[in-house]
Amino acid sequence: MIAVTLGVDIGTGSSKGVLVTFEGVIVATATVQHSVATPSPGFFEMDAAVWWEEFCLISRECLLGASDKYEVVAVGVSGMGPCVAIADKAGLPLRPAILYGIDCRAVEQIERLNEQLGREVILDRTGSTLSTQAVGPKLLWLADNEPELFAVAQKLFMPSSWLVFQLTGEYVLDHHSASQCNPMYDRREKAWIADWSASIAPNLELPQLRWAGEQAGSLSATAAGATGLPAGIPVITGTVDAWAEAVSVDAQKVGDLMLMYGSTMFLVNTVDTPITVDTLWGTNGAYEGTHSLAGGMATSGSITAWLRELVGSVPYPQLLDEARAAGPGAGGLLMLPYFAGERTPIADPGARGVIIGLTTSTTRGQLYRAALEAIALGIRHNVDTFLAAGAQIDHIIAVGGGTQGDLWTQVVSDVTGLSQVVPTTTIGASYGAAYLAAKLLADVHIADWNPPASTTTPDPALRAGYDELYAQYRAAYPATRAIVSGLAGIHFP
Repeated sequence: MIAVTLGVDIGTGSSKGVLVTFEGVIVATATVQHSVATPSPGFFEMDAAVWWEEFCLISRECLLGASDKYEVVAVGVSGMGPCVAIADKAGLPLRPAILYGIDCRAVEQIERLNEQLGREVILDRTGSTLSTQAVGPKLLWLADNEPELFAVAQKLFMPSSWLVFQLTGEYVLDHHSASQCNPMYDRREKAWIADWSASIAPNLELPQLRWAGEQAGSLSATAAGATGLPAGIPVITGTVDAWAEAVSVDAQKVGDLMLMYGSTMFLVNTVDTPITVDTLWGTNGAYEGTHSLAGGMATSGSITAWLRELVGSVPYPQLLDEARAAGPGAGGLLMLPYFAGERTPIADPGARGVIIGLTTSTTRGQLYRAALEAIALGIRHNVDTFLAAGAQIDHIIAVGGGTQGDLWTQVVSDVTGLSQVVPTTTIGASYGAAYLAAKLLADVHIADWNPPASTTTPDPALRAGYDELYAQYRAAYPATRAIVSGLAGIHFP
């Protein structure tokens, strides 16, 4: 029998799984699409039970897709995050999970914690200021708005830790995910901050902390029956999807920057020492002793999906062809990509999408091109913020579904002036999770698994034009911020 590991990732728009040999060869894949609930404007939720149901479906589909000569010997998991899934003493979810920074409900609680603990003290101790990405304010929101339910909550899960609990019965969380649980985790001490955690969620039993690639436990007999996997095989602790994706493409050296093209855009830069800056997120890396500086855009591929639906579900290849024909500058359009607020670097949950320059001659191809350029301009804004904070960026690796066509990555390189390496395998976090599971059992190296496949380089002839467009982009947000805020405050009977 040939040994393989199973890697499963729970994403915003889908869950994905892969079976991978110890040489890095993918022998089976499975994907399950899902959607998130939006019960109120700015609220994004998902039922944690779905995460387990989809894991079981993916596991069985991967096993069916592989021949009998393969044997699963370890399991890796990852998932979107940081999320807030509260559960009772037995680990049963009490309500749908509140998702990561795209959920903007806890603005009042962010202000309250800043007043109580001190904004600069929080930044110094945790590595990040409080934002919509933070876990603590969302727990406080639950305490304020659903007190009877929150009073019986005793466990806190994210997608990866929830899967581990279902697979093994172990209640653990990786250090990276914990470092996004602001303001409950001390990045220097690598431990929960007991008094701050108790003041935010006094009844919660916080999970034990481990590193992403460490074994969390062994697959239980019950989980084996549900998944078709062998009982007793090891399950790693896992981590947030972006960091598993960074592992999958070997973006772990100081100066590496991973761009994750997905429903949202995520940027993870490996730094040699912790960097603390209030407009980005300073976190632990996936591996012990590593440090990350990270940023995230609240919308990315979700904008292109919205546009596609708006224009009648035109096939993506056709839209890309039309966007390519529209040319740089999209016929004089400029878009702000803040369709669900924005995370870094402006940290404004009230920001909204803006399209400037529309005429009766505007085509859908120009709109689609403007969306791609808006995301690229947002990436440039983040990269500039990284560099201003003292980060080192030597090598950019592009990953995720958006790398499948060449136009999006080319637009990003042209707008930013930076080259991007696209690796051989861009399937993402599930591949990284499978690698971490294999690494638990063998001396494997991701550079051997996933070498570079191609490089996208910027067109120098477009530099001056995109510099001008970027200047307009940077001016557009402060110029429209008050108008956007005012629109949100208008009420009609």
